[in-house]
Formats: sequence, structure tokens, C-alpha cells
Amino acid sequence: MSLEDKEKLNGLEKLKNKLFSRNYESQTEHLDHFSGIRLEKDIPENWQEQSKNKMAIAEKFLTKTSLFKKFFIFAMGFFVLALLYAGYMIFLGGNTVSNKNIDISVLGNAFTAGGEELPLQIEITNKNNSDLLLADLLVEYPKNSSGDLSQDTEKIRESLGTISAGGIRSENMKVIIFGEQGSIRPIRISLEYRIKDSNSIFVKEKMYEVSISSAPINLSIEAPSEASPGQDVTLKVKTTLNATKEASNILMRVDYPIGFEFSSATPKPTFGNNVWSLGDLAPGIENDISIVGKMTDVFDGEEKIFHIFSGSENSSDKSSIGINFNSLSHSILIKKSFIEAKLFINNIYQREYAINSQTPIQGQIRWVNNLDTKINDLEIRAKINGNLVNKKSINAESGFYDSSSDTIIWDKNSSYNFSEVNPGDSGTVSFSLSTFPLFSSIGGIISDPLVNIDVLINGKQSLEGNASQMLNNSESKIIRLISDVGLATKALYYSGPFTNSGPIPPKVDQETTYTIVWAISNTSNNISNVQVRSSLPAWIRFVGNVFPLSEDLTFNNSTRELVWNAGSIPRGSGISQEGREISFQIGFKPSLSQVSSIPILVNNTTLTGHDDFTNSIVEISKSSLDTRLSNDASFPISGASVVE
Repeated sequence: MSLEDKEKLNGLEKLKNKLFSRNYESQTEHLDHFSGIRLEKDIPENWQEQSKNKMAIAEKFLTKTSLFKKFFIFAMGFFVLALLYAGYMIFLGGNTVSNKNIDISVLGNAFTAGGEELPLQIEITNKNNSDLLLADLLVEYPKNSSGDLSQDTEKIRESLGTISAGGIRSENMKVIIFGEQGSIRPIRISLEYRIKDSNSIFVKEKMYEVSISSAPINLSIEAPSEASPGQDVTLKVKTTLNATKEASNILMRVDYPIGFEFSSATPKPTFGNNVWSLGDLAPGIENDISIVGKMTDVFDGEEKIFHIFSGSENSSDKSSIGINFNSLSHSILIKKSFIEAKLFINNIYQREYAINSQTPIQGQIRWVNNLDTKINDLEIRAKINGNLVNKKSINAESGFYDSSSDTIIWDKNSSYNFSEVNPGDSGTVSFSLSTFPLFSSIGGIISDPLVNIDVLINGKQSLEGNASQMLNNSESKIIRLISDVGLATKALYYSGPFTNSGPIPPKVDQETTYTIVWAISNTSNNISNVQVRSSLPAWIRFVGNVFPLSEDLTFNNSTRELVWNAGSIPRGSGISQEGREISFQIGFKPSLSQVSSIPILVNNTTLTGHDDFTNSIVEISKSSLDTRLSNDASFPISGASVVE
């Protein structure tokens, strides 16, 4: 029998004993007189179940009570906070400061001329119930014509002190705005302030825009809208001061596109080949600048843009614009010409050339028909002139040289295929010539020696019916001749500005001193930045004597290098006027290993410089000098070899 069954049996026995007991009292059943519903209570079968039921009832009551308390506490807290906030707003809220209660108004002209002073009246109204402390008014506007406040800006700061609650402050300021006509320029107005019991800086901003009615400097450009590869291009730029006051230290800069080869300009650029100093401009005065160049290394359909800027010079760099007043752009569309004739000099195609006077000139004209139709009666002319052209040397291969007009002509009479040139046909014609020396006893020195070659190609394009139109194209080349610069080097013992000592021939363990002389001559063009460099062998001592003392000669003990900074050598030096010369002294103490040898005194010597006319580098080298003093008339034949 299970434990559960035993418990049930014990219960029945107890009930039986109660029924037959003399002391048993029956229980009265109570009815709810309000509802008429009998109240029934669950009677647990044992005391353990009764205990469990009591605990469950208590737990339910406590749970319900906890939720209620939480809700009640939350409601009371919210109510208290609401009361506190209301009290704060009533008694203290009026003392807070808000940017919304600060008004910045600007009274001024919405239009201004670029570069002219623009007066502004700025009014600040403090509608807060608290003072604005340590207030500063800051006005920012673009320093140049870019119109971008994130870049370089001009700043004006004015201290306003305290702006009382409900107070109004007005400040008068003047700004100068730059820009192109019709452009909009922003002005940022900021109020910086503090409030009581705070170290933080608060800012109220307002943007004010001004329209530029006119630029301080008017720019205009006259230039073609189309150009062919290799074609000369002329740009005429005009600047006019459009202001009531004189403008000082005005610059103009032109940024060239890639493929534009600068040739010349009138007037010449002040810095490089693209910056002109216009000086002080008076109102209404015009300045005209003409720029000539060529479109090279360009392709059909390309667009090349020239950018022009004007403004005042930078205080720290006089070659750059500090404040930009105006800018202008011009585009040129590259279009292939109908017929082309490109002139190559010594197989090189460029606008200008620099060659030595002894170099022959080989010309080659490469022509092509770019049309979809035929060209009849094609003709090519090459006009040759210059102050050094040797007309007798001109050789026109398959062409005719007309010496009366200095022109070589190729046409249908000299080339049969020029009568009719089909679409896409191309070919080449050639010529050669040489030049005279830059200096002769008869003609003297030729200044600025050059050769000009102008090429013109033309032909007839057949149209519908019997009509035709002439087509032509041209280009020019300038060949500049590099000046003939001479460098003479010699070693002396018996002559020169110094008195030398020691045995001749040089003797072992005894020092003999020598004088080294360098002399420079020059023919046609000024040469600048001239340097003469050499070095001394390990067995040679630099004595230190230099003549004349005004010359700049340095010797480096570590590298044993000698450098003569000769500077500028004008044309005609050593020919029509006194040349440049320097002398210095060296010492030589032979060793036994050098007996019967002719040792080197000075190693190879090199001259470098810049030819200002041809804009090219000049370089000359001379071989080393040894103990054979061939330039010293008194030097004995047997005086070179080292003896014991």
C-alpha cells in the first residue's frame, strides 16, 4: 500500500471516530446573506497544504502592493520635478541667454564697385534679460576675388565690451571687396560674447552678401578662338583701372596652357615670361600687352585655356600677386589646318633654335593635305634672311633659290606631283645653308646673330562646278647663333705676374713654383653666370697667390677643386675690349717615382656659362697642363722632365 493510500485511510478512520464520538458537535453551514452564495472554503487535507496556500496568498498580495508603490513613487517624483521646473521658469528662467534673442542687422549698400570702400552699419540688439559680457564684433570677407571664406580672408575685430540686457549697439565699419563684375561676395558677421558665471565663448553669426557692380581692374583679351598645330598665336591683353583712386604696384599674370610655346611679348615680361609689373595705375589709363607664341605638341580637337589675373603685388614676393582684383579666361580650340607645312631644323621641330656658328643648317619642310578633296597647284616658299646668312651656301634640293628675294620656291615646275595633290597626300622638301663666322677682321663682331626662315604653303581647292578657293598656311623659325666663347689656359715660369722659384727642370725633393693663367674671350652675345672649374693633382700645392685680387677664385682643400666665379662676360671681351684673365701660383715638389716623367700641374679645365641671347648653356673644355711650358718663351726644351 502506498503512502498516499495510507494517508487517505487514516483520514477515514478519524472521520469515523468523530461520528461515533459522544463529544462530537456538528458544524453549522453559513450562507452569505448579501449574495445568497454559499461560502466554500478549501479545506486542506493536512497542515502542510494549508501552509502552502497561506504563503501563495501572501505572495500575491505583496506583488500587487509592490507594483502599486512603484507607480505611486514614480508619479510623485514626476509631480515634484514638474513643480521644480515650473518654479525655475517662473523665478530664474528670465535670466538665461539665448542666441535667438540676439539680433544682428546690417545697413549698407547691397552693390559695390570692386576695390572700393563699402561702409556698413552693424546694429546688435540684445533681447535677453541678461547682459552680454566681453562682446567682440568680428567681420570676415574674402581677401581676394575668389569669394571663398574658407580660404584667405580679411578680418576686422572690434571690442564692444558689455551689451546690457535689452540694449542696442551700433558700429560703423568699412570693407573692401574684390571680384568680377556681377559676382556675389559673402561677408560673415560674428558676435562673440560671454555670460555671467561662465568662461565659455558663445557666437552669433549672420551672413551678408554684396554684389560686385564693377571690377577694380577691367581685363579684356583679343585672341583667336581657333588655331592649328604649329600656328603662331597672338594674344592682346588690355588692362584698365576702373576705380576712382590710383592703384599701386599692380601686376598682371598669364598662365599658359600646356602646348603653348612662348616666343615674345611687348612690353617684355618683368618676371619670367608671364608676369608684368604695371606699376601704379591711374583711373582710366589703359595698358596693352601683346604676347606671341605657338601651339606645339597639341592635337586636333583639344581646347587650350589661357588664364589672366591682375592684382596688387605680394609684399613678400614682388613676382606674385598678393590680392587678386580680377581674372579672365580665354579658350582656343585646336583644329587641324587644311594644308600643313612643318619646318624641321636639323631634324628638330620647335619654335626657336640655338646652334653654334660652325654648325650647318639642314632644313626639312614636311607637308600634308588634310582635306577630303584634291588640291591643285601646290606651292611652298621658304624665305631666308638674317645678319649671318651665307647666301652662296644655300642649296635648294629640287627647288629654285631666288637670290633677289632670298626665297626658295617649290611648285609644279620643280615638283611634278605639286600639280595635283590627292586627299591625305604628304611629302618633304629640303634645303641647307651655312653662316659666316661671328667675328671677322673685315666685318668685326656681329651682334645678336640669327637666321629667320618663314615658310608659306598655298594651293587651290576645287569646289562644286568650276569654282575654287585658295588655301594657305604658314609658320616661322628663328635660329639664334651661340656666341663663340674662348678659354685659354697656360702654365708659366719665367713670365706672369708672380716671381717663381725652384729648379728648372724640376728636381726631386725640391719645390718649383709655377704660374697658371686662365683667360676668357667672347664674341657676339653677353654670357652670364660664368664659372671656370679645375682641380689640382695630389702632388701639387696651392700656394694661394691670386692676381688680380678682385677676382673670385676659391680652392677646396678636401676635393682639391679650383673654382673661378667670373660672373658676366660682355660681348667683344678679349677682341674689341679687354678680356677677363686670372693668374694663381702653385708649387710642385717631385718624388723619386716621378723621375724622367712630365707630371700634370693642373687637371682638365671647364668653362660653363649662359648665353643670354640664345638662352642656352655654353660649355668649353680644355685639356690638362703639365710641366712642358709651351706658352713661356724663355722655357728651355729640356726643362719639363723631372730629374734627381
